[in-house]
Amino acid sequence: MLFKKGNGHSSPFIPEPKHANLGSMRNNFGIKSANFAPKQHIPLKQRLFANKTKGQIAWAVFKWIIAPKNWKLIIIFFPLLLTTTKLLREDHIKMTQLRDAVIAADAEEDDEKLEASLNELKNFVFNNIVVNVVDRNGDRIITFGTGPFYLEHLYTRAASDALFLAANSFENDDNPNGNIYKEASLTCKERAIKNHWSWDNPNFINCMTTEIAKYPSAEEITDELVASIPPTDLYRRNYASPAWAPTTSGWCLLGLAAIVVVIFIRIIIWIIYGIALLFV
Repeated sequence: MLFKKGNGHSSPFIPEPKHANLGSMRNNFGIKSANFAPKQHIPLKQRLFANKTKGQIAWAVFKWIIAPKNWKLIIIFFPLLLTTTKLLREDHIKMTQLRDAVIAADAEEDDEKLEASLNELKNFVFNNIVVNVVDRNGDRIITFGTGPFYLEHLYTRAASDALFLAANSFENDDNPNGNIYKEASLTCKERAIKNHWSWDNPNFINCMTTEIAKYPSAEEITDELVASIPPTDLYRRNYASPAWAPTTSGWCLLGLAAIVVVIFIRIIIWIIYGIALLFV
């Protein structure tokens, strides 16, 4: 016996499609059709901040920053460490270049260029974090700044000028050994020609002071001559940089310090908490 399609019964010979009675099956089992509708895409921002005021959102962001998980700290720490190291290295290279420019200007004996180079070096060092390694009595130490360096040519010129001024004052010397300065000048002049020393060469200046000191009556003259030569400390430079400055490297360094402090405090708390559990 055949049944017509659409009379509410199924044919034993021609099965109806599976989806034919899907609606009635949903209703019989109490399933709502809406559950089978495709899910609507909700943006991440809307899902995170739905039904929240601006104050609540700001507080959530503040808590995320102030109390991050340990894995977040580790993820932030290493890239920040590499960035800070790179920035500090660039500051050190820049300082070295400026210091070399000062030494080059000193060698050229150009006072205006030397003064401009010194000012540029000072301004950079005073406003940036410059980490440097210097030798002190055979030991290598870490310091902030340029480290000591000397304006050798500027000192040599000043010492030579003082030496010749002293020579003019001794020109009419009546000591038993004659004009001590002229005697020393003759001796050192021969050495200077042999060794190709210029009149402002440090070796020539040392030769003059040594020869003058050999004469018995030259003690007073030697003291006056030595006193007229400027001390080397006046031509020594050592510019110190701050341990922290509001630069890019400074803010990165501050971020690293904050992360280290947070991790250290958490480790201390974990240790105290673990000890306390032993006595519970």
